[in-house]
Formats: sequence, structure tokens, C-alpha cells
Amino acid sequence: KMENLTNQPPKPDNHLVWAILTTVFCCLPLGIVSIVKSTKVNELYAQGNYAEAQQASQEAKKWAMWSAIVAGGLFLLLVML
Repeated sequence: KMENLTNQPPKPDNHLVWAILTTVFCCLPLGIVSIVKSTKVNELYAQGNYAEAQQASQEAKKWAMWSAIVAGGLFLLLVML
């Protein structure tokens, strides 16, 4: 592992893969929000906005999670009917 000589915090995960998968397989509207949030992570980090990048990462994860939860709930509802 390389030493961090610039005092930058580690780049947060952008959760882009999860965002794309939940958009395709789960809930399109919530997945799109997740993709938008995940694409901001790298941009904010590169600009030195580390706290905002971390927040965008957390929001991307949250929206992807809700997309999967909504899809799971709808699937269960369809199975029960």
C-alpha cells in the first residue's frame, strides 16, 4: 500500500456498481438517484470536498438500498397475490 503523502482522507466508495444493478434489476427511479449521487463522489473528492464526497457516498448507498427494498417489497406483494 502506498503512503498517503498529501494528507487526503481515503476516497469513499461511490457504490456505482450497486447503483447500476439496482437501477436495472430493482426500482428505476430510486436507482437513478443512486447513480447521480454515486457519480458525484469522485468529482467532489477530486475537488478536495472530502466531507461532501463522503456524504454523496452515503446517499448513493442509501438510495441503492431503498431501491432494492422497494423492489423486494413489490416482489413479495406480487407473490402474495
